[in-house]
Amino acid sequence: MSMLSALLGGLGLGSMYGLMALGFYVTYAVSGTVNFAQGSSMMLGAVLTFTFAQTLGWPVALAVLLALLLCALYGLVVEFLAVRPFASRGSNAWLIATVALGIVLDNAVLFTFGKEPRSLPSPLAVSPVTVGEVGLGVYPLQLVIPVVGLALAAALHAVSRRTRWGVAMLAVVQNRDAARLMGIPIRRVVALAFALSAAFAGVAGVLIAPLFNVNADMGTLFGLKAFAVAILGGITSPWGVMVAGLLFGILESLIGATLGSSYTQILSFSLVIAVLALRPNGLFGSAEVKKV
Repeated sequence: MSMLSALLGGLGLGSMYGLMALGFYVTYAVSGTVNFAQGSSMMLGAVLTFTFAQTLGWPVALAVLLALLLCALYGLVVEFLAVRPFASRGSNAWLIATVALGIVLDNAVLFTFGKEPRSLPSPLAVSPVTVGEVGLGVYPLQLVIPVVGLALAAALHAVSRRTRWGVAMLAVVQNRDAARLMGIPIRRVVALAFALSAAFAGVAGVLIAPLFNVNADMGTLFGLKAFAVAILGGITSPWGVMVAGLLFGILESLIGATLGSSYTQILSFSLVIAVLALRPNGLFGSAEVKKV
């Protein structure tokens, strides 16, 4: 694998991590909690798209739209069942509750979808990109993923500052009590954040499915890496987590191309630890200022 193909492939992989990390940012920014079932949300998007498009034979656009809507619905379920009952009492039990709900979903999909990996065909993942007579070693889909990821990051930035719901979310972040007194429905805003978080993960699952086999366990490692990316970028910075995702994906790809895939997890996570030791708030995050 050439360095160019490794770089381009890393951009695609990193954008997927960034999309999932954006989901962590959204929920943390609004409620101070995160959905540790984010990897399961990604898997759900891929499995539902495969089921609707391949098993049922529906048009791809309809399959993707319905899959993302159901991912958003799953995000609402996570917030209602695994986060709200505990966060409202000031308990941190939502940590294990979201993990448990993700495990429940993974096993439910395992029993219904089966354990055999499936391939989701895509016209963007058939032939590698060529420039003249030179092959770049990447599929067109791997070049589309960064575009989608950055576009969604830009859309999130615009929505959070120019729409009613976006302003409401920022108000909840800054002062929850004041937002409540101003008539902002706090619970609905938090629920919307979780729905949006799961939808971002679903988008990542839909985009990555043609490049990896679709199965019930596909989201576990991806979810862990996405959370590492969110912390690495600074979970309070949307652009920070997206850039960190790109850097992490490129790093993984370059390590795999130069040293082999056996060293990828060891070196990439070791570097994450080293960076966080030097910058505990992440590359682009800032320390929270508290009034006393």
